[in-house]
Amino acid sequence: MNTLYDSEAFSVVHMQQDIPMPLEANPLFTPKAEHNLVRHGFEIVDKRSGREVYLDGSWAEVFHAQIQEWQRNTPTQEEVEDTLDSYTGLAHHPVVIH
Repeated sequence: MNTLYDSEAFSVVHMQQDIPMPLEANPLFTPKAEHNLVRHGFEIVDKRSGREVYLDGSWAEVFHAQIQEWQRNTPTQEEVEDTLDSYTGLAHHPVVIH
């Protein structure tokens, strides 16, 4: 889990499987190629509303492409927050601290 962005309005965390679980450890399990997929996603927290959205799958890929573009052409904070604000319509889950 890596914090990618943190401001007064937003927080973005990249969640990625760091170490693949050794499938060979379970003698009853026969590893297959599709079981070796590494999943990742992004959590965007809108601190203004107290809501969060978790992007995975194709949404995560689109957001990851946006991050790569930001790395090539450094955006202003306003540009980053405008982009993050476009995802707030997906944020239906209240932030809960465990």
